[in-house]
Amino acid sequence: MLNEQIIKKLRSIVGKDEVFTSKEDLICYSYDSTWISHLPDAVVAPANTKEIALIVKLANEEKIPIVPRGGGTNLSAGSVPVEGGIVIALHRMNKILEIDTDNLTATVEPGLITAALHKAVEKVGLFYPPDPSSMFMSTLGGNVAENAGGPRGVKYGITRDYVQGLEVVTPTGSIVRCGGKTIKNVSGYDLMRLFTGSEGTLGIITEITVRLLPLPEAKRTLLAVFDSLDDAAKAVSDVIKNRIIPTSLELMDNNAMKLIEAFKPVGLPLDADGVVLIEVDGGADEVGRQIQKVEETCKTCGAREVRVAQDADQAAKLWEGRRSAFGVMAKSAPTVITEDATVPRSKVPDIVRAIQQIAAKYQLNIPILGHTGDGNMHPIILTDERNVEEMKRVELAIDEMFRAALDMGGTLSGEHGIGIVKQKYMQWEFGDDGIALMRAIKKAVDPNNILNPGKMFIRGE
Repeated sequence: MLNEQIIKKLRSIVGKDEVFTSKEDLICYSYDSTWISHLPDAVVAPANTKEIALIVKLANEEKIPIVPRGGGTNLSAGSVPVEGGIVIALHRMNKILEIDTDNLTATVEPGLITAALHKAVEKVGLFYPPDPSSMFMSTLGGNVAENAGGPRGVKYGITRDYVQGLEVVTPTGSIVRCGGKTIKNVSGYDLMRLFTGSEGTLGIITEITVRLLPLPEAKRTLLAVFDSLDDAAKAVSDVIKNRIIPTSLELMDNNAMKLIEAFKPVGLPLDADGVVLIEVDGGADEVGRQIQKVEETCKTCGAREVRVAQDADQAAKLWEGRRSAFGVMAKSAPTVITEDATVPRSKVPDIVRAIQQIAAKYQLNIPILGHTGDGNMHPIILTDERNVEEMKRVELAIDEMFRAALDMGGTLSGEHGIGIVKQKYMQWEFGDDGIALMRAIKKAVDPNNILNPGKMFIRGE
C-alpha cells in the first residue's frame, strides 16, 4: 500500500486525473493474457519521458516496485505486478513521431499499437515486418521489451532485427539514448540489444526508432492440406531444406482447426489431420516461381490438396483464421496456457510428435499450431486452473515439452519471453553460470531491484 504522500507526489508529476487507485481500476491492470494476476497499489499514466523519469526516481528513492505496461497482451505474465507497487501505463505515449522516407526509419512512442505503424508506413510504400499475432492490441514498447516475433519471422526476423535506436529510462531515473538512424553503429557496448528482450527488468523504453523496408511488390498465400500431421510437419522442414524462404510458414493441427471453425469459420478442412499455411512475397515473377516450388514440395510430402488464394480477400480470410487462434482458444476453456518452445527447423517433425505423445500421456487437450517456419511451436493447453489434479498433469506436461525442446537443441521461448511462467526452467537452458551473469547485469543496472521485480529469475536462486 502506498501512503498518501507518495500518491500526492505522483499526482504532482502526471496530474491528478492520471493516477488511479480505486480497486476497480487496479483490477484492470492486475493481469495480462495468462491466468496469473496480482493487484498493483497504483496505476500512473505519464505523457512523456520526463514524467517517467520523475516517477522512477521517486520509486527508486522509496524502493517501490514499478511495472511498465503496454497492451497487456503478454503470454508469460511479464506485465503482472506480482509485488504490487506502481504500474506505469504507457497508453498516452502513442504517437508516431516521424516516418523518415529518406533513411527508411520510423520513430515512435512506446504506446503505439503495432498495427497502426504497419498501416502508416504502408501508406508511403514502406513495410515494418514484425507482425505478432496480437498486433492489433500489442504496442511497440511491449514488442521491443519482449523481442516479439510473428508469422513473418521466418523470412524477415523478429523485433530486434529492426530496432535501430532507443530512448530508455533506467531504474535510477536516468535517460539513456542508444543507437539512432545509422545502419552501422559499433560504438561502445550494444545497449540496444541489452534492452531489447529484457522484459522491462532493465529499463522503461520511451522512444523507438525502427528500420523499414520497401513494401514487397507482390505476395501469394497457399494452404496445403494433409491427412497426416507428421507429413505436414515434414513439409515445413522440406520447404526450408529446398532453399525456399517463404514470408510465413505456419502449421495447424485438426484440433486447432476445429476450434477456429467453431468460432470464426474461414473454410479450414476439418477432415484433415493438419494444414500448412504459407505466404511468399517479393517481385511478381519471383513470387510465381516460389509458390509453384512450394506447392510441388508440399505435394511431394503427401499433401492431398494445395489451395492457392486467388486474390487478397481469400488470402486475408485464411490469415484471419490463423491470427484469431489465440482469441478462439481463450473462449474454449476456463484456463488457456500457451507455450512457445522453439527448436531448429529440421526438428519440427520431432517436436510435433513429442507434443502429441505428451498430450496423450497426460490426457490433456493440446491443440498444436505455430510459426513452424522458424521452429517456433505454440502448443496450447486447454484446462481449468480450478481442477487441482489436472493442473498437476499440466505442469508435468509442460516440464516434458520444455525438456524435449532443449534436448533437440531448442530454447524455452521464441517470442513470449520468460516472465513468471518459465522462470523455473531458466537454469535448464543457461546453467548456474549463465544465470549468475544475468543476475549480475540486473544488479548493476537496478541495484534496488525496483523494475519489474519477480520476473525472469526465481528469487533466491
